Amino acid sequence: MDKENENGRSGRNVPGRFSVEAKKCIDCDLCRDIAPEFFARDDDGYSKIVKQPTSTDEVETFVEAMDSCPVSAIVDNGE
Repeated sequence: MDKENENGRSGRNVPGRFSVEAKKCIDCDLCRDIAPEFFARDDDGYSKIVKQPTSTDEVETFVEAMDSCPVSAIVDNGE
């Protein structure tokens, strides 16, 4: 089993610093409402990251969505 699956991260996330742990996601739409340029719903009904933030402004918006997640399904992998 690869590292992503062991951690419950959706393999549909684009590679990068942040990921969504599909096992925790409750499909509440909050991240997609706050930052639709970074998040989308995957075929299984969970959020996935479709674009990693690159600029300071993008990171701020992304972190707002991450901090708003009621189940802490969005994680910073520090990569």
